[in-house]
This record gives sequence, C-alpha cells and structure tokens, in this order.
Amino acid sequence: MMTESPCWFTSSYSENGGACVEVAANLAASRGVVPVRDSKDLSGPTLNLRADAFVGFVAGVKAGAFGTV
Repeated sequence: MMTESPCWFTSSYSENGGACVEVAANLAASRGVVPVRDSKDLSGPTLNLRADAFVGFVAGVKAGAFGTV
C-alpha cells in the first residue's frame, strides 16, 4: 500500500511577514482530512481538519463571517 505524503502550500495572499498557515489539501480526497500547520514551525504540531469542516471554514472566510484581524 502506498502512503500519500502531504503537499504543503501557503496561500498566494500570504505576504504578511511569515504569520501564515500551510495546508495540505491533496489529502482531502484520499483521507478526508486537510492538515494545517504553522508556516514558521514546520516540525511542530499539525491540526487535521475534516475536509468538510475545512471547506466550510474557507467559505466563511470568503463571506467575511469572521470579521478582520
């Protein structure tokens, strides 16, 4: 059995001096999760979000449901 590795990426909008998160969306179809990690701590913890929860979060961000920071 082949184990799929996360393909990490940071949003193209992330030009804020490194205060970003990275996601590995390539695991959504095969594992049903979207891992998220701090871009400044690549060996740190990873939060595995259910794919449907991640989709809902992104939709909320795009709709402005969380305000601004």
